[in-house]
Amino acid sequence: LSLGLAAPPTVRIVHSGLACNIEEERYSERVYTIREGETLELTCLVTGHPRPQIRWTKTAGSASDRFQDSSVFNETLRISNIQRHQGGRYYCKAENGLGSPAIKSIRVDVYYLDDPVVTVHQSIGEAKEQFYYERTVFLRCVANSNPPVRYSWRRGQEVLLQGSDKGVEIYEPFFTQGETKILKLKNLRPQDYANYSCIASVRNVCSIPDKMVSFRLSNKTASPSIKLLVDDPIVVNPGEAITLVCVTTGGEPAPSLTWVRSAGILPEKTVLNGGTLTIPAITSEDAGTYSCIANNNVGNPAKKSTNIIVRGEGLDLMALKGPFPPKPVWDSILGVHVGFKWPVAHVFVPKPSAEIRLVWCPFVLGRSSISLVQTGDSWSPKDTVFWALPLLMPCTNCLSILRDLLEIPLSTSPFSSSSSAELPPNLTVPQEKSPLVTREGDTIELQCQVTGKPKPIILWSRADKEVAMPDGAMQSESYDGILRIVNVSREMTGTYRCQTSQYNGFNVKPREALVQLIVQYPPAVEPTFLEIRQGQGRSITMSCRVLRAYPTRVLTYEWRLGTKLLRTGQFDVQDSTEYTVSSLSRDSYGIYNCNIINEAGAGRCSFLVTGR
Repeated sequence: LSLGLAAPPTVRIVHSGLACNIEEERYSERVYTIREGETLELTCLVTGHPRPQIRWTKTAGSASDRFQDSSVFNETLRISNIQRHQGGRYYCKAENGLGSPAIKSIRVDVYYLDDPVVTVHQSIGEAKEQFYYERTVFLRCVANSNPPVRYSWRRGQEVLLQGSDKGVEIYEPFFTQGETKILKLKNLRPQDYANYSCIASVRNVCSIPDKMVSFRLSNKTASPSIKLLVDDPIVVNPGEAITLVCVTTGGEPAPSLTWVRSAGILPEKTVLNGGTLTIPAITSEDAGTYSCIANNNVGNPAKKSTNIIVRGEGLDLMALKGPFPPKPVWDSILGVHVGFKWPVAHVFVPKPSAEIRLVWCPFVLGRSSISLVQTGDSWSPKDTVFWALPLLMPCTNCLSILRDLLEIPLSTSPFSSSSSAELPPNLTVPQEKSPLVTREGDTIELQCQVTGKPKPIILWSRADKEVAMPDGAMQSESYDGILRIVNVSREMTGTYRCQTSQYNGFNVKPREALVQLIVQYPPAVEPTFLEIRQGQGRSITMSCRVLRAYPTRVLTYEWRLGTKLLRTGQFDVQDSTEYTVSSLSRDSYGIYNCNIINEAGAGRCSFLVTGR
C-alpha cells in the first residue's frame, strides 16, 4: 500500500436499541434517553487508513469498570438491562497513529420511577418543652425518579389542591429539590381521618406509568414502640443456642420488625421468625450488638439493642497423669538440659474437643496445639509430645516450672535439680468475681488473682471495644491484680482483660483472663417534663415511656398528683404507661408525676396540667 492511501481517523456515534428519544442539544451534543432495564446499543462508525483502533470510555472512568471488556473495544457498545448508575457521557475514541485521535461523545440519560413511600409525622405544639392538644399531621410522599417526579394527593376519591380546603396545605420543602411533596393537615378535624393516596408521575415519558401509594389515617395512628424480652448485655457460653425476642408494644398501622447487627450482616446460620432471632451454636465471631428496628412509616423507627458477649472458647488443661518420670533431653553441644520428652499421657478436660489448645503454648516445640484421641472420659495425645524450655542455660529449676505449668504433683526429679524461687506467672478469676453486677454510681473492684515469682505487674484493658479505661488511659497497671473503679457508669458495662506484663523475666506469652462487668442503672424515661393546657370538663391522657433501663425484667410504676397516690402497676411487655383524666376540674390541675422503678432506682415523667 502506498502512503497516499493513508488517512487519519474520523468517528461518529449512531444508536440502535430501545431509545425513548434522541435530543439535539447545543454544540451538536446528543442525548440518548432510555428506560431503566432496557438494552442500550451505541455504534461507533469510523473511517481511516490503517483501520483505527476503537475504545469506549465513560466520564466517571473506563467503561470496563462497569461492562465486559469485550464490548469496550468493539464498534458497538451493548449494555443489557441498563441501570440508573450507568447513565452519563460515553466517549468513542479512534486512533491509527496518524494525526490526533478522533473522539465523539453522547450523553445517556436513564429514566426510572420508584414506588412512592408515604411517611407520617405528628407535630404537637410549637415548642419542645410544651404540650398542646391541637394536633397537626404531615404526610410526606417521596419517590426517586428521573426526570423529576410530579405528585398529586387524594383524600378518598377527592383530589386535594392547594387552597381547596382551609385545613389542608400542600408544599415542597425548599431543601428537597422537588423530591418530596408534603400534605399538611392543620388542627385535625373528624373529616381528616380518611384514606390518603399519593400519585407519583413522570408524565408517561418512556412509557413509564404513574405509581400510587395509600395510607389510612385514623385517631389511632401512632409511631412504633417495641420491647426486647432479653437483658442487656447477654453473656453466653460458646456452643449454646441463643434466642432474642422483640415484640411490638404500640404503633398503628402494625409495625414491621427487622434485626440488624452493628458489625455488619447477621451470621449466616441466623434463623428469623418475625421479631424472634435465633443463633444456634453461637461462637465468638457472633458476638456484638444486635438491634431490633420497628417501622410503620409513622414518625421515626423504634430501635432497641442488646450486646451479646461470648465467653472464651479455650479449654484449659485440667490435669495430667500417666507414666512418669519424663525423660530429660540433653543438648551435648550446649551442655544443658533443653526440655523433656515423655510417653502418652491422659488429659482430662472440662468439655470434649478434637483439638485442645495448650495454655502454655510457648513450651511446646514447633506447634501451638496437639491432637488428642478420646478414650472414655479421658483424652490422649496421638504420639509422643515434646515440651521444650526456651532456656539456654543449665535447667536448675525445671521441676518447679513443670509443677507450676501443669499443676501436677511431681515428687521425683527426672534429673538433678536444685530448688529455685523463680516461678512462671499464672492468672485466675475468682468464680464469684465474674460476671460482676453493680449499680451506677457505686465503687467496684475487678479482681484477677496472680501468682509467679517474682509476681508480675497486671495490665487492665477493655476486651470488647477499643475505648479508654476509666482513668483515661488505654491500659491501667495494678500490682495486686485489683482494678478499682469509682463512680461506675452504664458506659463501663462490658468485658475487661487482665494480663501479665513481661516483668517477671520469663520469655513466655503473657497470661490473660477476662472479667465481665454489668452495671445496673435506673430507667431513662420520656417525657421528663410536659405542659398540658386544657379547659375544664375536657379529658387528657398522659403517657410515660421507658427508653432504657437495666435490669428491664422487673419494672413497676406509680402515678401521683402531688403526694396523692393515683395508681400503681407492673410492666409486662409494654414499655409505657398511661393515666387519663376523663373530666378536668380545678382539683385535677397540678403536677402529675409518674415514677418508673427498677432495682437500681427510678425515672420520673412530670406533667404540668393547667387551664391557662
